Amino acid sequence: MSPIALISVSNKTGLIPLAKSLIYDLGFKIISSGGTAKLLKAENLPVTKVADYTGFPEILGGRVKTLHPKIHGGILAKRDEPSHQNDLTSESINPIDLVVVNLYPFKETIEKENVTWEEAIENIDIGGPAMVRAAAKNHKDVLILTNPDQYLTIIDAYKSKNITEELRKKYAQQAFEHTAIYDMAISKWISSKISTKKSSWMQAIPLKQSLRYGENPHQNASWFGEPGSGWSGANQLQGKELSTNNLLDLEAALSTLREFGYENSLNNNHFQKAAVVIKHTNPCGVAIGETSDSAIKRALDADRISSFGGIIAINSLVDEPTAKELEDIFIECIVAPDFDKNAKEILSKKKNLRLLELKAECINAANKNHIRSILGGLLVQDVDEPQTDQKSWKMVTKLSPTDNEIKDMAFAWKIVKHIRSNAIAIASNGQSLGIGAGQMNRVGSARIALEAAGTKSKGAVLASDGFFPFDDTVKMAADYGISSIIQPGGSIRDKDSINACNDLGIKMVLTGRRHFLH
Repeated sequence: MSPIALISVSNKTGLIPLAKSLIYDLGFKIISSGGTAKLLKAENLPVTKVADYTGFPEILGGRVKTLHPKIHGGILAKRDEPSHQNDLTSESINPIDLVVVNLYPFKETIEKENVTWEEAIENIDIGGPAMVRAAAKNHKDVLILTNPDQYLTIIDAYKSKNITEELRKKYAQQAFEHTAIYDMAISKWISSKISTKKSSWMQAIPLKQSLRYGENPHQNASWFGEPGSGWSGANQLQGKELSTNNLLDLEAALSTLREFGYENSLNNNHFQKAAVVIKHTNPCGVAIGETSDSAIKRALDADRISSFGGIIAINSLVDEPTAKELEDIFIECIVAPDFDKNAKEILSKKKNLRLLELKAECINAANKNHIRSILGGLLVQDVDEPQTDQKSWKMVTKLSPTDNEIKDMAFAWKIVKHIRSNAIAIASNGQSLGIGAGQMNRVGSARIALEAAGTKSKGAVLASDGFFPFDDTVKMAADYGISSIIQPGGSIRDKDSINACNDLGIKMVLTGRRHFLH
């Protein structure tokens, strides 16, 4: 008896070459349904329609086509189980040896603009997943293919008589993954339409690449990412392969940079030119400027020592003057929405430097949840979005800040939320001057930031990601000449800090919003 292949695919890529090889090189008989059968017939390939094979027509407008014992009996029957073989014989069912199925394009359907509930529901495949799961369950006897990328491999394996148990198990695993991702997309879409609270976290993200190692050389690491979304959509123009630490630093750089806007090729509205230098996920230099080159120069000048080996993010076109600011320093990566021809030529001399072009569209397509792993689980939270207005800010001291001090406080407040807690940022005139990060007490972070800023602290502002439990930070800030402080407030001892500011001639603003970053 000739081997039988059941083929029913939504994605027709590679279908005709596969069918020709199965029929003419390997002697298969083909059973097919719907559009797949129509396409094979159009190529003058011998094919038996499922309805003719089962003797039962498609019904319910195509909702029932392959749900028949002659199909599922042929797929699920164990070849080494006598009772199964007796059932096949008594019911005149032929065993099916190969199942080639991929599913209705549900994800593509729901991504269409103004898709209706009815249209989406009709693109939920029923027979396809049933066949895929049946074949995957009986993979010992039935080979299951769900992706056109598998076709050439399997034809070669048939021709060389090398259909191994390992190969069967591999494709069975991929088949169950295929249906799981499909069901996940359906569940998430329905959930989004009826606003139910999530009882489980479901996310299927494909492997983008295996990384050389993790945070350290002895750790294995992999990068998973949705194509065209976030960093997976970035175009690496040059340089070495991205590392785990590069990606973590790039994420921190972009998060900080987006506080100031990001050039959008589809809508070039006015926005502040800004640049960020990151080391070990903390900003060591942040600045705004009239031009990209002035922004990056000021960001580097904020802490030239710490910028060595850092990651740089720029929210506008990197042009020739900007590239010249970067050509003589050692940095790991630069990310920006675009690089002009002259900038690329200048930076191409730094062969190991990674240049990434990341469009705003890729950022906007990314998942907006902030997800972190813990032992045995995940923490999922909203992204700490920018505070776009200052209506909740309270001026709590006798002296009120000037307009320029308000601008500086707004700038410092954007920075401090991206510094690891406890976090302190000193800034003036659209430039960071000192960063204090990750200390076990707030006054320790303040000391680091103020010492880094040094004499530049005079007249500058200080931002804190959390409230002051004591007035010690205020007193230290006064010693360095800080003019204004912005912090969330909320301590039972807020009055101590406010009184200290009043005594020392410092203005203080409470935002009512905390920005811890762990």
